[in-house]
Amino acid sequence: MLNFGIPTLIESPDMKDCAKICNELGLQFVELNMNLPQYEPDMIDIPRIRSVARDYGIFYTLHLDENLNPWDFNVHVQEAYTQTVIDSIRVAQALDISVLNMHLVSGVYFTLPDKRVYLFDVFREHYLDTVRAFRDKCHEAIGDSGVKICIENTAGYPAYQQAALDALLESPVFGLTLDIGHNHGSGYMDEPFITDRIGRLEHMHIHDAVEKRDHLVLGSGDIDLQKYFTMAKDNIQTAVIETKTLESLRTSIPWMRENIVL
Repeated sequence: MLNFGIPTLIESPDMKDCAKICNELGLQFVELNMNLPQYEPDMIDIPRIRSVARDYGIFYTLHLDENLNPWDFNVHVQEAYTQTVIDSIRVAQALDISVLNMHLVSGVYFTLPDKRVYLFDVFREHYLDTVRAFRDKCHEAIGDSGVKICIENTAGYPAYQQAALDALLESPVFGLTLDIGHNHGSGYMDEPFITDRIGRLEHMHIHDAVEKRDHLVLGSGDIDLQKYFTMAKDNIQTAVIETKTLESLRTSIPWMRENIVL
């Protein structure tokens, strides 16, 4: 069954407010955003979050901190980010969360006259070694709990990131998130990579887009939304309607119900 959720809203960052909005919209879950301090692993109030879910009949997914770089060349930085992910896995297990959404950071680059050169690409084998080490630590921490770390596309995967993704996907605890607005903004660069691995697609972020402007109200942009809702129905169980404001959600959800065939 496909469940729809909302992102954490900056205008209503308290969990109870988000849960109430989710319930009023007739949706099933809230994606907790760990970029906000109250949802960081050392600050999150697990008993309260669990109680709110019970009161409003919802569940959660987790969006990990977008700055996470567990393959930084500095081993101390690397270890701190890896521990943050391990701590987030513990939060997910405590809250019966099955999806942890994660960005694949592209890393530092040098700007040359004609291009950008990414250090993870230049030192690819070192980079991939740290990716594999991170993968194995996450695999051990997750065990058989059912948690999946789902890597979200952001701006088009270059070859070194595709190699990293395939290394992560060697473990069953990793999967893929398709963000259709980011996909549109990158000129659909990521879609072939993801559809070639469609069995590993676990989660989606759905919003409309015009050129590189994304997170728009459903039906207001250029994306073939029916195509991606059908992809979601056929392959996954959780999709965030990621329009990011209360007003845009209140416009998007009725549009979805009136225009999308599921």
